Amino acid sequence: MKLSVITNYLESIAPLNYQENYDNSGLIVGDPNMDIQAALVALDCVEKIVDEAISTGCNLIITHHPIIFKGLKKLNGKNYVERVILKAVRNNVALYAIHTNLDAVHTGVNARICDKLGLSGIKVLSPKSGLLKKLVTFCPQAQAEQLRSALFYAGGGNIGNYSEASFNADGFGTFKANENAEPFVGEKGVRHQEPEVRIEIMYPVQSERKILLALFENHPYEEVAYDLYNLENKHQQVGSGMVGWLEYDMEAYDFLHMVKDKMQAKVVRYTSVLPKRIKKVAVCGGSGSFLLKEAIAAGADAFITADFKYHEFFDAEEKLIIADIGHFETEQFTSNLLVEIIQKKFTNFAIRLTEQNTNPINYLF
Repeated sequence: MKLSVITNYLESIAPLNYQENYDNSGLIVGDPNMDIQAALVALDCVEKIVDEAISTGCNLIITHHPIIFKGLKKLNGKNYVERVILKAVRNNVALYAIHTNLDAVHTGVNARICDKLGLSGIKVLSPKSGLLKKLVTFCPQAQAEQLRSALFYAGGGNIGNYSEASFNADGFGTFKANENAEPFVGEKGVRHQEPEVRIEIMYPVQSERKILLALFENHPYEEVAYDLYNLENKHQQVGSGMVGWLEYDMEAYDFLHMVKDKMQAKVVRYTSVLPKRIKKVAVCGGSGSFLLKEAIAAGADAFITADFKYHEFFDAEEKLIIADIGHFETEQFTSNLLVEIIQKKFTNFAIRLTEQNTNPINYLF
């Protein structure tokens, strides 16, 4: 299987434009046209992961965390990042990362945490804006349905749990074709009035090329009239963190013990236990302190995440319980999620889950 087939599918699930500005998701090492015999999935790309890939015949490593975050000016093996890159290149092993773009999608990392904790009615905690656009075009009434269907097929008109959403208004357009034109309707040199439908369709920005191709290929006019609008609407299924509900409310200590058990955490660092019971829970895989205000605003009773600094715990101000369970611990089930995603699409593809624990943190009890 070509590497590009795998990466294109992963990016259809978690588009690269969903990643944060600081991130480096995508293909880091490798030729998109190379043939992939097998893939190894892990949370981190460290030397022992590359060694495992080589020993098991995997020439693709898919990780959550990118091995390169910042630019490399030299490659001489002086640190683990450079050694990983050199070893991967020497052994023709491709490296691919799917990081904050997988965090952002509603079926990604945070949804897996919610599933582990038994949360229902889950929603994105902090939806992203700048990911949606609108197409407005004007089409003769007789061809409007064909055009709408083509735009839907190209990825337009999807809003939350609804598809094929559009707004349509009848009116008429006027135009006069000059002598060089080949008008679909009307005569050259004569102003023509045509009953038309104004069609409005929202679409994700990464689908624009397909949307415009569908527009030009299915619109009957020689010169297509259309407008593109940038929308400030927040994409309700894409963003940071998630929030949902426990099946039953719980005493705080019982809840914290449940989280420790379900998330296989060695340690839980938490703020003052409040007198209220826990029912609504916010989560964020990895470093989630930047979402504390959103968790409070959402009315969460507890916020499960990692990497809170000492003084940041004070910011809870007894409005909720912060439960910091560790970066690795919040994301450790991401590898299983990736294996499931790939196996569902490519049922006969050889994919392995790493046998290595890449958590750099140890605990003394």
